[in-house]
Amino acid sequence: MGSLGDNTDDFRVLDDPRADDVSLPAFMVSTTRGFLPRIDPIVTLPADFDPLESILQRMPIKTLSGGPGLLAHGKLGEAVAHELPELTDCIDKYKDNLPLMNALYRDYSFLASAYLLEPCHQRFMLGEPYGLGRETLPANISRPIARCAALCGFKPFMEYAGSYALYNYRLACPSQGLAPSNVRLIRAFEHGLDPSSSEAGFVLVHIDMVRHSAPLVQGVLSTLAALTTTSRTTLNPALATILSALTAINAVMETMWARSRPRAYTSFRTFIFGITAQSMFPRGVLYEGVPGPDGAGGTRLSFRGESGANDSMIPLVDNLLAVPMPDTPLTAILHDFREYRPSNHRAFLAWVKARSEALGLKAWALGLEDGGEGDELLDESRRLWLRILNQVRDFRWRHWCFAREYILKTTSHPTATGGSPIVTWLPNQLQAVLDEMVLVYTAFGGEKGDFGEECRGIMDLVRRQQEMLQKEVRKYCEERGVEATTVSSD
Repeated sequence: MGSLGDNTDDFRVLDDPRADDVSLPAFMVSTTRGFLPRIDPIVTLPADFDPLESILQRMPIKTLSGGPGLLAHGKLGEAVAHELPELTDCIDKYKDNLPLMNALYRDYSFLASAYLLEPCHQRFMLGEPYGLGRETLPANISRPIARCAALCGFKPFMEYAGSYALYNYRLACPSQGLAPSNVRLIRAFEHGLDPSSSEAGFVLVHIDMVRHSAPLVQGVLSTLAALTTTSRTTLNPALATILSALTAINAVMETMWARSRPRAYTSFRTFIFGITAQSMFPRGVLYEGVPGPDGAGGTRLSFRGESGANDSMIPLVDNLLAVPMPDTPLTAILHDFREYRPSNHRAFLAWVKARSEALGLKAWALGLEDGGEGDELLDESRRLWLRILNQVRDFRWRHWCFAREYILKTTSHPTATGGSPIVTWLPNQLQAVLDEMVLVYTAFGGEKGDFGEECRGIMDLVRRQQEMLQKEVRKYCEERGVEATTVSSD
C-alpha cells in the first residue's frame, strides 16, 4: 500500500491494487480503480460449492439458456430444501482468501434474497400486493452467509457494493477491460444474464459509473494535499479533476433511461428489497442457527436492502465540501446507510470528512480566510466549488427523476428497497445541495460577483428546480397521504 504524502499518513490509499494478495479485502479504495473492487470479481467457485452453483444457475426467471428458471414457477424454496447442503465448514477451508469470501458472500446473498422474497414476487406478478415474505432463513443459507459476511465485513444480507452491483460483473473478453459492451452480470434474478435486458442495464450502468471513480478519488486526495501548500495553483487543478470525474459519472448515469426501461424495473425490484421498514417482514427474519446480538441462536434479524444510495461517490463529495444536511429523521436514515458499505470505503469517507473539517478546506477554498493570493485564482476556486456542487445537484436531481418515473408512477409501495420513504427521502438530500448552492452563490456577491455567465445559468436552474421539487413532492405526498414538511427550503 502506498501513502500519498505526509497529509494522508493516517489513511493509506492503494496505488497498486495488489491483485495477487488474497489476504486483502476485495474492496479497498485505490487511485487506479476508485471504489470498484481492487481486482475483478471471482466468477467460479471451488467444486465444494457445486450444489450452490447449480441452484444459482437455475434460479433466474429466465436462465442463461433462455429457458424458465426456478423463480419463474416458484420452485426455488423447494430446491433449497432438497438440494442444498449446509456448507459452512467448506467456507472455513478458504477463509484466508478474502476475494473468494466476497464471491461466496455475493452468491449466498443472492440466494437469501430470492428465497425470502420469492412469495412476494409470485403475488406481484399476479397483480396483488407483495404480502409477506418468508420469515425464516434456513440454516443452509443463514449460517454460510453469516460466516462469509463476518469474514468480509458486511451485513449478512445483500449489499450494493459487496454483492448486487460492484462485485457482480465479469468480462466477456478480459483483454478489453471494463468497456461497457464487454461487461456481463454473474448473478441475476430476472433476465439479467442477457446483457441487453433491463435488469442487466440497471446494474451495469452503476458499474460503469463507478468505473470513473478513480479520478474522483485522486482529485479528493489532491484537494486535501493542497491544504498543506495553501496554494490555489495546486487547489484549482485538483478541484477541476473532481469536476471532470463527476461530469463523466453523470454522463453515464444519464444512459440509464436507454439501458433499463422504467416499466420493467418493478419486475426485478421485488428481489432487492430489504427487511428493515418493509411490510413484507413485520417481525424481521429468523436466521436459523445464527447467534443474535445477545448470543442466543435463532434471533430475528433485520437489515436494510440493496440501494444505489449506498454508493460511495456522492457521499465522498458531500464530506469533502462539508455540505450540511438537515437535522431530520430522513437524514438519520442517510447516516444508517453508511453501515452498508465496505468497511474500507466507510473509513475513507469518514477520514475525508474529518480532515476537510479539521483543516478548514471550505473556508480556505471559498476565501473566508483568504491568504492574499490573486483575486482571479480565488474567483476560479469559487466557480469550481459551485460547479462541483452543481454536479452533485445534477446527480441527485436525476436520481429523483428515476424515482419518479421508475417507482412512483408504477407502484404504490411506500418504501424504497433500502427502507427509506420513497417520496421524501431523496428530496431531503437534493434540497440540501440546492440550499447550499444558493448560500455559496449569494455569500460571494451572486449576480454582482465574479462567478461568471455559466454559474448564473446554473443558479437560474437551481431556483427553478427548487420550485419544481417542492411542487412535485407535495403532489406525491398528497396522493399517498404522506407528511411533506421535511421538504421546505427554509
